[in-house]
Amino acid sequence: MTSITIRPLEQSDHEDWRRLWTAYLEFYKTTVPEEVYATTWRRLFAPGEFEPRGFIALKDGRAVGLTHYLYHRSCWSVVNNCYLQDLFTAAEARGSGVGAALIEAVRQEAGRIGVTNVYWMTHETNATARKLYDRVARLTGFVEYDLL
Repeated sequence: MTSITIRPLEQSDHEDWRRLWTAYLEFYKTTVPEEVYATTWRRLFAPGEFEPRGFIALKDGRAVGLTHYLYHRSCWSVVNNCYLQDLFTAAEARGSGVGAALIEAVRQEAGRIGVTNVYWMTHETNATARKLYDRVARLTGFVEYDLL
C-alpha cells in the first residue's frame, strides 16, 4: 500500500524543495532568479506571523509534492486569511491524493490558529488541478487582475 506523509518543510529538504518548486515553475513556463530561490528558502524558516511556510509531501519516502502558504490581514475580518500560494505534485504522483493531502494540511494548520479562510488561484487552463479543486473547495467566481 502506498503511504503519503505530509509534514512541514525542514532545512534538510532543500534539494527536494528546489527540485519540486523548479518543476512547478516549469509547469507554468516561468523561472525565477537565484536570488528568489535563496530568499524564498530563507523566508520559509524565518520567524514572523506573515512569513511564508511550506509543507512537503512524501510518497513511500520520496518527496513528490509541496505547497507554500502565507497569512495576511484582511479588512473583512479580525483574523487573518491564508493564501495557498503554490501547490505542486510531481507528475508520477498525480491522482494519488497528494494534492488533496497538501491542501488539507494547510487547512488544518490555518484552523489551528483560528484562520478559516484558505484560498488560492490557478490558471483557467489547469484542468487537472481544477478537478481536484472543484471537489475540495468552492469556485468563488472572482476574476484576478494584475497591474503590469
